[in-house]
Amino acid sequence: MSGDRFRTAVAAGALAGDELHRALLQSLVETARAIFKAKASSIFLLDEEADELVFEAVAGEGSDTLVGRRLPSSTGIAGWVLTSRQPIVVDDVTADPRFAQDAAESTGYVPKGLMAAPLLHEERALGVLSVLDRPKTEKFTLAEMELLGYFANQAAVALELLLAARRAQSALGDVDDRLGLVAQIASDLEALPPERQEAGMRLLRALDELLRP
Repeated sequence: MSGDRFRTAVAAGALAGDELHRALLQSLVETARAIFKAKASSIFLLDEEADELVFEAVAGEGSDTLVGRRLPSSTGIAGWVLTSRQPIVVDDVTADPRFAQDAAESTGYVPKGLMAAPLLHEERALGVLSVLDRPKTEKFTLAEMELLGYFANQAAVALELLLAARRAQSALGDVDDRLGLVAQIASDLEALPPERQEAGMRLLRALDELLRP
C-alpha cells in the first residue's frame, strides 16, 4: 500500500470512528430523555485547551441549535459537576446559587429542574451528562440516581472513543507525527526496486522483534 493510500485508509477509519461515536452519544441522550421523561438531555465535552464545555449531543429542547455551542467550563451547575466530579439533582434551579441564569437564557431554554453527572474516564473528567425537567410529579429515587450513573458511564466510554478518533485525525495532519512517518516508510519501500524492498522488509522485521515485549 502506498503512503497516500495508507494515510487515506487511516483517515477514513478515524472519520468513521468519529461519526460512529457521535451517533452513540446522540442515542444515549435520546434514551436518557425518554426514560426520565425529561424535556431535554445533553452531553457536554470538556475542551481542555480552550477550557470550555461543548454541547456534543442534545435531545429535546435545543437539539437543532445547541450542538457545537460552547460555554466556559466553570459555567453554572454543569461546571460545578465537572469540577467536583459529583452527580447532583436540583428540583428548583432558581433556588440554587450555582445556576447560571444568563447562560441558560443564551441557549434558548431555561430549565426549572435538572439532574447532572460527571463523565469520568480513569482520573479524567471528560464532560457532563445533563437531564432537564423530568416530571415533578414523580419523586426522585436512588434507583434513578443509579440509572443516571449508568448513562454517565456509557457516555464517558463513548466520549473517550470519540476523543481517540479525533486524536487520530489530528495526527494525520502533522507530517512529523508517527503516522506520517509510517506512511512515508511505506511509500518509500514501495518505490524501491525488488531487491532493496526485501532488504527494507528485513530491517522492519528486525525492528519489530526488537520492540516486542
